[in-house]
Amino acid sequence: MSNDLPSLLATAYVNRTDLLAQLHAEETNTYRLFHGSVEGAAGLTVDRYGDLLLVQTFHTPLAEGDLAVISDYYASVLPGLATVYNDRSDANSRIRNPLSGAELEVAMLPREAKELSVSYRIQARHAGQDPWLFLDLRAGRRRVMQEAEGKSVLNLFAYTSGVGIAAAKAGARFVLNVDFAESSIMVGKENARLNMLATRPRFVQSDVFPAVRQLAGIGQPKMVRGKRMPPFHTLEARQFDLVFLDPPRYAKSLFGVVDLVNDYSSVFKPALLATAQGGSIICCNNVAQVDANAWLDQLQRSAAKADRPVREFEWITPEADFPSSDGKHPLKMVLLRV
Repeated sequence: MSNDLPSLLATAYVNRTDLLAQLHAEETNTYRLFHGSVEGAAGLTVDRYGDLLLVQTFHTPLAEGDLAVISDYYASVLPGLATVYNDRSDANSRIRNPLSGAELEVAMLPREAKELSVSYRIQARHAGQDPWLFLDLRAGRRRVMQEAEGKSVLNLFAYTSGVGIAAAKAGARFVLNVDFAESSIMVGKENARLNMLATRPRFVQSDVFPAVRQLAGIGQPKMVRGKRMPPFHTLEARQFDLVFLDPPRYAKSLFGVVDLVNDYSSVFKPALLATAQGGSIICCNNVAQVDANAWLDQLQRSAAKADRPVREFEWITPEADFPSSDGKHPLKMVLLRV
């Protein structure tokens, strides 16, 4: 890869000239600089998170010398960034390249990055695998900020609560973030502390199924088919003006199964019922093999069956730092007015 890499990086950077100018003007210093699957080096990504340059490989490790080529190129166009390399070509994208000494200190250093004037906590390496802010979801967070002022917002599968923090920054009157992982909730709370927010978001550490069923008014039994369910937070029924639904590809618990390929409706229906009449729900599906139009048709049929028909819809497309050769982005986002 080394011989072609400098020209590939330069072409990708030039192609982002207009976008980066716009993002910098919007107080954004987090974006994808190189999207290798489309820009000539499959499995390689280069992202900027504030003062961090995060280089990652997902298929094969970098060849000898490639990391220096990448670091040197971006030092010439974006000086002052600290480079960290995560080789995630192992099974389940586990990081396989150990770091030590000064390199490890750089990777473990808590940092702050900005997107659309919102501050987020960033760390190149931590107990989890994924970055604490998914950059292709920026278009979704942008759309939430355009919608959120004066509204109540429910953020399901919130991860580090980026969507909820963005909504609060944009003037939402009430924000509730729900996620199962304590570590993600802790980062979300730190994100809230980093920002001047008129409304402090609420955080509920919970399996999403019992939480959203209670909010939707369906309720969550403590006994199911003679089996006692794990303890869960008690929540009062409440509908929201705006619901954001971003489930993982597959997850299974005693409360239910998330399966974005075969059964999106299992999470969509209770989220829809937690959406106020005349409100909106933004749905995400990150599985590349799922056809966008077939998925939208499934959502519309499910909504009609629940007697909450979709009045109109709007596709939300990842921004230009995530180019697509065929216009079919792996991450699909659609806003539904119900």
